[in-house]
Amino acid sequence: MSSRQLRLVVPRARASASKYRNKRIEVDGQKFDSKAELARYQQLVLLERAGRISELTRQVSFVLAPAAVVAGKPKRALVYRADFQYVGEDGEVTVEDVKGALTEAYKIKRHLMVTVHGIQISEVR
Repeated sequence: MSSRQLRLVVPRARASASKYRNKRIEVDGQKFDSKAELARYQQLVLLERAGRISELTRQVSFVLAPAAVVAGKPKRALVYRADFQYVGEDGEVTVEDVKGALTEAYKIKRHLMVTVHGIQISEVR
C-alpha cells in the first residue's frame, strides 16, 4: 500500500429549516413541536401541581369529519390535534393550542371545532 489513501467523502444530509422557524424539542422522552409549546407545558404542569388545573393531557385528537370516499378514492378522517386539554378550577374543560402563526388550515379546523364539537380553542402565543 502506498502512503496515499483514498478518502471517501459523503455529504451530510442537512436538516431543513422549519417553515415557521420552530425547533422540535425532546425533554424526558416527550416531544414538543416548539420551544413555546414546551414552555407552556411546563407552566401547565406547575398549575396542575398547585391544584389550579387537573387532568392535563397532551396531543388530544378530535375528529372533525369522518373518513369518506371522494371521487372513488378513500380519504382519511379529518382530525384536529390540540396541544393541551385540562380542567380548570371552575370545572370547565379547556382545549388549548400554542400558536406562532395562524395558518389557513388551522383557521378551518378552528371553525370546525366550534361547529362540530362546540369547542372554542384557547390560543396561546
